[in-house]
Amino acid sequence: MSMATVLPFSDLIRRQTSVFPALDDADVILQRRDGEDLVLSRAERWNAMESALHLLARSMRLVAGTNRGLAEDVFAEELPWLTWLPRDARAEAVSEILDQLLAGADTGQFMPFARALREWKSTAEIHSDPALHRRLSGPFDDLSEAVEIPMPPELSAADGAES
Repeated sequence: MSMATVLPFSDLIRRQTSVFPALDDADVILQRRDGEDLVLSRAERWNAMESALHLLARSMRLVAGTNRGLAEDVFAEELPWLTWLPRDARAEAVSEILDQLLAGADTGQFMPFARALREWKSTAEIHSDPALHRRLSGPFDDLSEAVEIPMPPELSAADGAES
């Protein structure tokens, strides 16, 4: 994990002279109160990271194509929750995660990779709990345990405003 300097977003506006010099040594994470944090990075550092990620993603894909078992072992080492998936789902998860990683390396769009990783981890967590797995596997005819979920206030307020 890289080291980064964390500063409030307001420093970028009020004290730029403290933000830009910090980029000499590391990326800067600007913490925002009203949204997601932002990351500032020097182009040279960004390009180096992007090149390394591209090379690593392609290398991992080659390993997976040549020796799927080895790729699965590598992922299982880094993603121990894969062991909770059924064997056939584990292979599907590894394949999908690798494909999304490679596509991200080629396009610079890593949100599908992050989403696939999060979804497969959630699926593995469901498989780790036999009672939860049974409940979510259906059948869903019995609605006696159904729970009504109230509409979020921001949506109900929007509906009321349109009336």
